[in-house]
Amino acid sequence: MMFQKKSDNLFFLFLLAVGSYALYTFHTYMDHYEMGILVGSIFGFSWLGNFWQVFKKYFLAVFLLSLIGIYFYNGNLISAETNFILKYFLASQSSIMWMSALFPLALLTYWFYMFNQQIFYGSLASKFTWLATTIGMTGLMVRWFESYLIGIDIGHIPVSNLYEVFVLFCLITALIYLYYEEKIGTMKLGAFVLIVINAAIAFLLWYTFSKGADQIQPLVPALQSYWMKIHVPANFIGYGAFAMAAMISIAYLIRDKGYMTRSLPSQHVLDDMTYKAIAIGFIFFTIATILGAIWAAEAWGGYWSWDPKETWALIVWLNYAAWLHLRLIKGLRGTLLAWWSVIGLIITTFCFLGVNLFLSGLHSYGEL
Repeated sequence: MMFQKKSDNLFFLFLLAVGSYALYTFHTYMDHYEMGILVGSIFGFSWLGNFWQVFKKYFLAVFLLSLIGIYFYNGNLISAETNFILKYFLASQSSIMWMSALFPLALLTYWFYMFNQQIFYGSLASKFTWLATTIGMTGLMVRWFESYLIGIDIGHIPVSNLYEVFVLFCLITALIYLYYEEKIGTMKLGAFVLIVINAAIAFLLWYTFSKGADQIQPLVPALQSYWMKIHVPANFIGYGAFAMAAMISIAYLIRDKGYMTRSLPSQHVLDDMTYKAIAIGFIFFTIATILGAIWAAEAWGGYWSWDPKETWALIVWLNYAAWLHLRLIKGLRGTLLAWWSVIGLIITTFCFLGVNLFLSGLHSYGEL
């Protein structure tokens, strides 16, 4: 306990030092809101590290790898093609390709563990997942730096288009799962949760190679706002939690039919994990929706305009509000709510992806 307390304090001091340096160095490029986001991030990451101890190691690994990548650029974007480390490992696109290879490997290993039952393979699958999230997050951080190498007026947090948010979705969903894997002590659900992550990886790879979507583009005027730095991550914590809940619900339905009873946790555990994932997702999705309304008022002059994205976000919110109402107030459990969670993922996927691609509106920032 004493060691943990000391570790927590050192982590906070580290974050404080890094945040203070960033504030001192870049304050001329930041407004008061962005400074507030930076300060809030220091306390937020410190709390998360205290709450989930392994997060400190994850954060430090991403920080170190990102610094190494930034160092090798030496202020010149062309280094991504000439420096061996950048070209094959730490340039943003290289890191994200490694992530895209490691997640399928983790999925295959989780399924091997499901049937083999040897803890070595479960531990190996978990390590592959951690490695994928580490290298993927490093890719996003380095991409952030790369955008500023293109031009100060081009630089932005990498959550502005379909390519970037698909990477973010994979990372957040994996991190939420890894948290529950540690807390509940089961590695067998990775075989289900990583299916949805790998589906996102498949789309990401197709979108990258067929459309050249990995190219960094300037922000459209509506996205040039500090609100993007908090609205989009909050939204995708919600999306990631809803996706995980749906995949756990699929595991519940399989077990309910009498299959894989020795491989999967009890139905009580699966039901409880689904509830907790949806509850967390609902909280963050609600926060993101409120922030989005404030952002819309600033960008377009109104809090709500019944834009297709706003309408489908409301449908998603109402869907999970009803789910939580039935479970908490009516005491409903079991198969119906499991199916509801799976259908909820379909609704959420259309809100996340379909609206951007198929419906014209203020939020149409992607195309096939």
